[in-house]
Amino acid sequence: MILILDYGAGNLRSVQHAFDSFGVATRITSDASEIATAQKVLLPGVGAFGKGIEAVRHLRFDDALAEHVDKGRDLLGICLGMQLLFESSTELGEHTGLGFLKGHVVRFENTGEKVPHVGWNSIARPAFEHPPLPGAGLSHSEILKGIADGTHFYFVHSFYCEPSDEGDVIARTSYAGKNFAAVARKNRIFGAQFHPEKSSSAGLQLLENFARL
Repeated sequence: MILILDYGAGNLRSVQHAFDSFGVATRITSDASEIATAQKVLLPGVGAFGKGIEAVRHLRFDDALAEHVDKGRDLLGICLGMQLLFESSTELGEHTGLGFLKGHVVRFENTGEKVPHVGWNSIARPAFEHPPLPGAGLSHSEILKGIADGTHFYFVHSFYCEPSDEGDVIARTSYAGKNFAAVARKNRIFGAQFHPEKSSSAGLQLLENFARL
């Protein structure tokens, strides 16, 4: 069972249907107390960082997710959900995020290319090999099992994540002169900047990898 959090800023049904397609049960909830018994939680999201984190805090998801993470349980943020995992964003002002991943969320600037970044783009793992994370019980890139470098995913975003620790980056994408984090991980916390539920078979593979961790 994967718990999908509803804070008014997610593509919830599409995500749920994606899990349905390979037989993984999910439940959508806006009740923070349900997080206490969940082994796996998915934080989706579309829209602006400020309104998103405000809604997350209003529903008390922030404290419940902090406890979830402290217990060593799995968390996946997608699109805006990934951005909310970081310390801060400059979208429409300065906003403080959940801080589970160190780093900041910033806008594509002075690019000469269209912003937002909308459409299919490829991902690539960094040149160096990540060692397995201590105590995590899985390899650093297990979330990308069966997904080759150069695989395309569907992106929709004007801001991108800049992790402070390069070791938290397990795949990157290039757009508008920036080589930014497409997939990040810290222990059992994962983030994907793209929309896996809109990314055909590769997106389903990533979601299934998360379900089977």
